[in-house]
Amino acid sequence: MSRLRLAVVGAGHLGRIHARLASASPELQLTAVVDTVEATREAVAREFNAQPLADYRDLFGQVDAAVVATPTSTHFSVVNELLRGGVHVLVEKPITVDVDEADQLVRLARQGQLVLQVGHVERFNPALSAVEDKLYDPKFIEARRLSGYTFRSTDVGVVLDLMIHDIDVVLNLAQSPVDRVEALGVSVLGDHEDMVNARLHFASGCVADLTASRVSYVNQRSMQVFTSQCCATIDFAARRASLVRPSEAVLDRSFRAEALSPDEQLHLREHFFTELLQKQDLPAQEVNAIEAEHLDFAAAIRTGVQPRVTGGDGRDALAVAELILDRIATHQWDGLSDGRRGPLIVPESPTILGPADRWSLDDTVIIRRKAG
Repeated sequence: MSRLRLAVVGAGHLGRIHARLASASPELQLTAVVDTVEATREAVAREFNAQPLADYRDLFGQVDAAVVATPTSTHFSVVNELLRGGVHVLVEKPITVDVDEADQLVRLARQGQLVLQVGHVERFNPALSAVEDKLYDPKFIEARRLSGYTFRSTDVGVVLDLMIHDIDVVLNLAQSPVDRVEALGVSVLGDHEDMVNARLHFASGCVADLTASRVSYVNQRSMQVFTSQCCATIDFAARRASLVRPSEAVLDRSFRAEALSPDEQLHLREHFFTELLQKQDLPAQEVNAIEAEHLDFAAAIRTGVQPRVTGGDGRDALAVAELILDRIATHQWDGLSDGRRGPLIVPESPTILGPADRWSLDDTVIIRRKAG
């Protein structure tokens, strides 16, 4: 069976990774590298033995599929034209910057019977794959995604840059509509938010706390998922996962700590995670997540089955991201309708508080609460 002819559109950091892996794929033939910067496209194309092109429109009739790794603000225009030209598309996350645009792309792909896959690559992370089938009906999820500032994806904030990964994973696990969103965010280096905390409430009763920062001195990509039967800890960065399952006595509520003798208490202190909450480290396969993503993309094109992350999945993650961004934009930092709001918490000029605006201090600290 011949390999699918593939182009990589956008030869920056991530595009170069796609080009390298596609050039070695048994399913894909890297045909072209497209970038508006001549030196960039020439260098990547030469390294991986592909044709350098300045305009993605020159791909029509020359390729079967394309990976789009251009800046987020260009996703809609590029993917729209590729789909109209009959090209299957794997577009990096987020699918677009606007849900209406995402809806248009999903409809266009469906009408043309084309694969539209979104690059939420954590779905292919072996740590998640090791535990995903054991996480039925989650009730609480906590995700932390922290990194230093990379000077990439500066056209969007941390919600669309990093948190979107966890939004997609959480939606896939919860399998329930989002009822309510709470969020706040802080801009540190520009106009976009760089640190965000969000809480999602689902119709199923599940609650998810998501924290993302791209100005952190700590690097972390982790998630804990609690169900009525187990708790999973997922380290996306280290590609490791562990599972904690309560014993039968804990699950059926028959365990009574107060009824234990001192000797039994001492024993269980030493064997807590082998007898009461039984911890198991799960083996994760050594796979490259982007390579697995490519293989899934190729299989979807050849067989007509849905890819693991569809255009609709990317659209839904973006819709929740928009809700989070809306809550960030309307958050009031002073509790005043005319006070500071949104991610810019530092006032443009110093604010001098009058006596009525200060906390009252006597034997205790009284914090005045205001509606808003």
